[in-house]
Parts: sequence; structure tokens; C-alpha cells
Amino acid sequence: MQSRTLPLDAPEPDAAPGRDIAGRINALPSSRGLWSFIVLLSLGGFFELYDLFQTAWISTGLVADGIFHTGSDGLFGVADQAAFASVTFLGLFIGASLLAPQADRFGRRLTFMFALAWYGLFSLLMACQTTAEGVILCRFMVGIGLGIELVTIDTYLTEWVPASLRNKAFSFAFFIQFLSVPTVALLSWWLVPHNYFGVSGWRLVVIIGAVCSLVIWLVRKNLPESARWLARHGRSDEAHRVMCDMERRCGLQPAARFNAGDMSSNTTGRGSFRELWSPEYRSRTLMLCVMNFFQAIGFFGFGNWLPALLSGQGASITHSLLYAFFITLAYPVGCLICSRYAHRMENKWQIVFSSLTTVVFGTLFALQNQPLLLILCGFMITWSNAWLTISYHAYQAEVFPTHIRARGVGFCYSFSRLSTAFTSILIGLILQYSGTSGVIIFIVVSMMMVMLSVGLFGPKTRGLNLEAI
Repeated sequence: MQSRTLPLDAPEPDAAPGRDIAGRINALPSSRGLWSFIVLLSLGGFFELYDLFQTAWISTGLVADGIFHTGSDGLFGVADQAAFASVTFLGLFIGASLLAPQADRFGRRLTFMFALAWYGLFSLLMACQTTAEGVILCRFMVGIGLGIELVTIDTYLTEWVPASLRNKAFSFAFFIQFLSVPTVALLSWWLVPHNYFGVSGWRLVVIIGAVCSLVIWLVRKNLPESARWLARHGRSDEAHRVMCDMERRCGLQPAARFNAGDMSSNTTGRGSFRELWSPEYRSRTLMLCVMNFFQAIGFFGFGNWLPALLSGQGASITHSLLYAFFITLAYPVGCLICSRYAHRMENKWQIVFSSLTTVVFGTLFALQNQPLLLILCGFMITWSNAWLTISYHAYQAEVFPTHIRARGVGFCYSFSRLSTAFTSILIGLILQYSGTSGVIIFIVVSMMMVMLSVGLFGPKTRGLNLEAI
């Protein structure tokens, strides 16, 4: 079979406007209209990550209020912070594995908007709780909404962005989303230690994120449905209409006719879970399950426990929060750096190299106790995690076809949530008995597993039309 790999600055062979839907999408220029769509899509992701990363930051406020307890006095016999993180990711697992696949049935837009409203409302409800049971239950419900939303964003973005811009689009999208990490860190540093008008600071951090996410819901309700999804489900007229709208937004003359092209096969068929295990996709499914299981340990093991890890290296609580703020700046800065080279490299090798960088600087972090070196190593780990996130989110959305994309991404992605649900408690125990060095070793070994699984078994995707991968 002849290879379809193309230079990144060249259009697909079928890119003539009006020939078919894949060609028309790949012919969209890098225009203000396209990037405004990407920004709009990314704004919801900003508050999702804001909500996700607040786990580590608001826990100290919950302890100070007497809601959370440490050690074996916690709700489940472990520190309530560990249980809080664990149920968050258990909710993410359920949302990603059981509910996100409904985006293949009901559409990207409807699923997207439902999830955004879901987690915004339950976040507001969580801010009103006065018991550990209430906070943890609401957090579990928030996690379900986040699990749906994060998977849907990946499929939505992948299906609307031309092949030559996919990695740049993911880099920019995560730049916007990762701005939430230093934002929640800074807000927590300002608000969590204090009460304002009788309201605890941790509640204000939660309320700010929830209210803003609901505002974004109002702004984003006019987002177009995925033209690929519409065509796949036999809604050709509607697909043509939204495609014409996007072409006008990007400064192109809309095609006078519509040909579903390679999207028209099996338009009325629904992808099944069994299809993920067919000979064509089995090795991809297994590879992505392993990758997701272990990458989450490195990413969230460091991010969610960063203040505690810094304290374990000799920093005071106040200084650990300040150091952590500077380290988290690497998330958005790292995404901007990645946007300069991410489109020039094969995604599978970006996953391997970013994991290797985490291994190197993770090892160095465990050996440091000087503030500047701690911040430098922590910054490099965070940059590596940002690079890894961009690469694997783009990668796993590419390797499944449209009719099972949300199902495949949701199922494989859910393994990262399942692993974090259990390893959040495990990391708490490792930190208690083996200190920061033990946690870092655990993270390093996990990232080595990511390198092996993707490096040995991952297919190449660079420059290929989605339907040809």
C-alpha cells in the first residue's frame, strides 16, 4: 500500500474544497476563524483543569476548617486528602469509560455541553458542604463530569482541525488550559489561608472556578457539531451546513455541493466496544491502555502532591506553596515551547522523549534540597509533563476512526483515571513511609513503562488523514 505521509505544509490529496468532508477540513487555512474556534473550545478545558488541579491546593484549607483529617483519622482510614484525590479520579474513570462514549451516539456538541454544566453545578454544591462525606461525594460527581468533558474535547478538536495543524492546535489548546494551573495555585496561595466575610478561602477557590465554567457554558452553546460525526451518521445536509459555516469563518468560499467521501461508509452503524478488540485495533487499544495507566502516575503523582513533595525536601509549608507556583508556570510556558516543534515530530516519539525527560529530572529532583535546584528540576518535570500531555492527547484521538473515536479514547483514557484513583492512596502511603524519594522512584518506573509501550507498539500518525491512519 502506498504511504500517504505528506509534508506538513502540504494539503491532503483530496483537499479540494467540495470534494469530500475530510478534504474540506484539511483544506481549512490557519486563519483567525479557525483559531478562535480552538480558543473557544479550550476555554472549557481551562476550568476543567482548574477544577482538577485544585485537589492539592484546597486540601490544606479543608484540614484547617476541621472538615478533612490526616492519617488514619480520615473517612476511609487514610488521610482525607488521599480519599479526595482518589474519588476524583474514580469519577473521572466512570465518566470517561461509561459516559464519554455516548458522544459517538449523541454527538460531540451535546455531550460537551452536558458535561460542562454537570461539573459546574456539582462544584458549586461541593463549596456548600460542611462534612468530609459531603465534600468527597460531590467531588466524585464532579469527577464524572470532568471525565466526559476531557474525552469529548480531544475528539472534537481532532475532528475539526486539519492534519497539518493538529499538533499545533493541541499545543495551543493546552497552553490555554494549563494557564489554569498557576491560576489556581496563585488563587489558593492568596485565598486558602484566610476567611473573607465568614467564607473560607478554599470555598472561594471552588466557587470561582464553578461560576466561570457556567459562564463559559453560555458562551460556547453556539459551537458547531462535528461535521465528521454528522456525515458518519447520515446527516449530510447538516454536515454540509456546518462545514460551509466553518469555511466562511476561515475566509473560504463554501463548496456548492457536498460529498461525504470516505466518511459515508457505515453511516448508520454505531461503533461497538467489541470493535476496539478487533484484529485491526486490538494492539492499539492495549498499547493505549498501558500508556494511560502509567502516564497518569507520573503526571498526577507529581502535580497533585507537589506541595507535599517540596515539604518532604525541606521546604516550609509557605515556601512549598510559593515554589510550587513557580514550578506550575512550566505548564503553559511548556505548551508554548512545544508549539514551536510539536508539529515537526512523530507523536509516538514525542511521548517517548517527554517521558525520558521526566525520568532524568525526576531522579535529579529526588537528590536536591536547595531551593533553586528544586524549582529548576520541578520546572523541567512539569514542562515534560506538559509535552507528554499534548503528545498523547493528540495521539490517542488520531488512532481510532470517527465512529468509535470517543469510545476508544474514553475507554483507554479511563485507565489513567483508574490508576490515579488507586495510586493517589498508594502515593500517600509511600510518602508517609518512604518520603519524597520513594514517590519519585515510583514515578520514574512508571514513565519508563510509558516509553516501552508506545516506543515498541505505537503506530505512526504524523501527517496522515484521520481516516487513513
